[in-house]
Amino acid sequence: MKKILLFIMLFLCACQTKHRGYVFPEDLDSKLSTVKTTAQLQDVIGDPQTKTIYGDEVWIYYGADETLRGPFPVVYDNKTVLLAWVKGNKVLKTQVLHDEDLKNVRIAKGETDIPAAIELNALEELFNNIGRFSPAGLGQ
Repeated sequence: MKKILLFIMLFLCACQTKHRGYVFPEDLDSKLSTVKTTAQLQDVIGDPQTKTIYGDEVWIYYGADETLRGPFPVVYDNKTVLLAWVKGNKVLKTQVLHDEDLKNVRIAKGETDIPAAIELNALEELFNNIGRFSPAGLGQ
């Protein structure tokens, strides 16, 4: 009986939830309705985790709860993504995405081929590197 109780106690101690990314306020939609500039957005939410570099400038914020339950796989829930379209210092549009709005993306197994990549065998790699490196201690 003591062993079973000990096992249950250890299992319950192994259960924990960590928050990853941003902790969004409860009334996120109402706070975003008043945001018109990037300075206001930074006051309400903070600096973005990332900004797009191609096309429209979009500030991206992400937050999720990571639940660990002993030996079982990690579960991510309460995922929230905030997208803010920005032009200069004005916020043009914001969009909040929750768990049900996000697509489930499966990661493909294997590797992606790189176009025009040169495949070398071990011997070719060895001879290709001859002369590329200076001897240790010469400081070059």
